[in-house]
Amino acid sequence: MPSVLVIDDNADIRDNTAEILELAGYTSLTAENGKKGVETALREKPDIIICDIMMPELDGYGVLHLLQKNADTRNIPFIFLTAKTERSDLRKGMEMGADDYITKPFEEIELLNAVEVRLKKREILSQKYVQGASGITQFMKDVNDSGLIQKLTNQYDVMPYSKKQFLYQEGKRARFLYYIVKGKVKGFRTHEDGKEYITDLFSEGDFIGYTPIIEDKNYEDSAIILEDADILQLPREDFQKMIYNDISVAAKFIHLITQNVKEKEERLLNLAYSSLRKRIAKALVDIHNKFNAGGPSKRIEISREDIAQYVGTATESLIRTLSDFKSEKLIEIKEGKIIVSHPDQLSNLLY
Repeated sequence: MPSVLVIDDNADIRDNTAEILELAGYTSLTAENGKKGVETALREKPDIIICDIMMPELDGYGVLHLLQKNADTRNIPFIFLTAKTERSDLRKGMEMGADDYITKPFEEIELLNAVEVRLKKREILSQKYVQGASGITQFMKDVNDSGLIQKLTNQYDVMPYSKKQFLYQEGKRARFLYYIVKGKVKGFRTHEDGKEYITDLFSEGDFIGYTPIIEDKNYEDSAIILEDADILQLPREDFQKMIYNDISVAAKFIHLITQNVKEKEERLLNLAYSSLRKRIAKALVDIHNKFNAGGPSKRIEISREDIAQYVGTATESLIRTLSDFKSEKLIEIKEGKIIVSHPDQLSNLLY
């Protein structure tokens, strides 16, 4: 079981906190002052540390400072336990790298929730994710499962959007990071001749619009709602604080974004050098994997025009190729909707 180190000079609070953790299945370690707390942390390498701020010999800020200087302990989640609620004290701790605060007196469930969320976050950051958009999606799913997204939805507005409504437009300044609670969205760019090219497709659980915020640029594409959606809007300043105040999260997030850029470059190469059949086959598999939450017979619920824009071809050429795929039993078409019945065969087309 995960081990939790409790550092507090108040014996009653220290022992009570340790008892709650043990009843919840954790292994608890205790230290009665900051100096002994550092010694215990260096020796035992606990999975998480809960530390009082105001203590003799070495206060909580000193404990955090010393542990962050050591490579073996700098990434251990650190929660301050304090009776002081002044904003300046909270801000100082967070700026130093603390993960959370629990204010005394606290409820048992508050303590256990804080420990659980931080342990899940640590587990997420230790995971290795596959290259590309699927890796980012899995990373975000794990973040969502950890309870961090729930905290965001409790703090920020979830706005309803209607089909064909713009989320943002090319050339505008990025004001929000968007998180799709429900619905589908397409990102696209408009060529100088007026034709649209779909840059990406998004669905429930995806974040949108992080790149221009991180790079401090205007949007290079537009995003429009494909079906009615509920979308959380996280102000850019708050997203930047979330990233910049936690180096481990920032490193993981930026690494995944880099992999996503590589995947988009591969897609552009595919558009430039692959045959039309292979381009359409790959697009169908991409869209099937992206939107197919309901099993292998899930219909592709986007228009032929949108699929053509994703491929970069005329709608008429797409329709002819779809007809060929249907006759070859690679796909099914029911009530006008495409069903990718054999994604493996489509992925491995020779020509």
